[in-house]
Amino acid sequence: MSHLTNLPLARPTGCPFDPPAELGEIRAQEPVVRMTYPDGHEGWLVTGYAEARAVLADQRFSSRYELMHFPLPGLEEMGEIPPAPVGDITGLDAPEHTRYRKLLAGKFTVRRMRQLSERVAEVTAEHLDAMERQGPQVDLVSAFAYPVPAVMICELLGVPYADRETFQGYVTSVFDPDAPAEEKFTAYGKLQEYVGQLVVAKRAEPTDDLFSDLTSSDLTDEELGGIGTFLLAAGLDTTANQLALGTFALLRQPEQIPALLADPDKAVEELLRYLTITHTGVRSALEDVEVGGQVIRAGESVTLSLQAANRDPARFADPDTLDLHRSAIGHLTFGHGIHQCLGQQLARVEMRVAFPALFEKFPTLRLAVAPADVPLRPDHQNIYGVRSLPVTWDD
Repeated sequence: MSHLTNLPLARPTGCPFDPPAELGEIRAQEPVVRMTYPDGHEGWLVTGYAEARAVLADQRFSSRYELMHFPLPGLEEMGEIPPAPVGDITGLDAPEHTRYRKLLAGKFTVRRMRQLSERVAEVTAEHLDAMERQGPQVDLVSAFAYPVPAVMICELLGVPYADRETFQGYVTSVFDPDAPAEEKFTAYGKLQEYVGQLVVAKRAEPTDDLFSDLTSSDLTDEELGGIGTFLLAAGLDTTANQLALGTFALLRQPEQIPALLADPDKAVEELLRYLTITHTGVRSALEDVEVGGQVIRAGESVTLSLQAANRDPARFADPDTLDLHRSAIGHLTFGHGIHQCLGQQLARVEMRVAFPALFEKFPTLRLAVAPADVPLRPDHQNIYGVRSLPVTWDD
């Protein structure tokens, strides 16, 4: 059995939407393989779809941060990873995770998120009109991809309109790929402080929003603040990067746009599969578990290459082709099992509305720079995307 000395991160030259080629080669030979982590830990890499899905569904694998070793370089300098902050449900196991999940799941139902589609359409139209006034050349990230989900998550949680720019600034700093770690931690602390003040305000004067709904639960102020911080941050950066990178991909293959306009639901699922912007996940074995013919011992970390799993030809035919006619249902972009993304239905509604509206408003939309000059986020960060996307159109 082969043994990797690190997680492959380098994408093929000129192919910003494709995973590292080495991942596909590994998947074809050994979908579960030994790998050395940056901190020296001897763990595993999973690249096969069936194997990754099995790990995500198996509660013998823990999501607790303090039990994990991370495969992306840079975090090993921190030493031991601390437990998840209060309210960060991605870093918890049952029963703590179950308690939070039950409280939140009813707030993010398919029905409730679809009811927001009319408001998503209004917000999208407002920002497209602003783009038109600002144009005919803009950065799609700052003009559209970030502000649309920012407005929606703020409205959903009840962030006052006057505070939105402040909030967005904190989140942008937290996820800024160029920001020093200290600056990110400072921004996250300010975001936590802001949300803590919001909790106090919502308890005193509840309004018609998800945050106010939660004040009637048994959550403490600290738990409410933690959940709010987690949802505000998680609900913005991922969707913003999916919108921006998805637009980049469609502008590189404009023949796909008619399929997007004809069936946005199907197109969005394929874009989610094809791009897999949250490309890597980690679990830690709580006991010995066999996966893909390999025994993963208790205490060993397992890295899940979701981008490789979503390109597994055993699950998706011709997986390296973006095909908006394909049924990509079953992709692992939102995870699987008890930790499947809570906000996935909100993200879907935003994308199903925003992508078609963008190309209907600007049918001549195109890149304003050469594709090779579009600045990409670094691969060692777990959310992939573009730093900016200069676009233009005909007046």
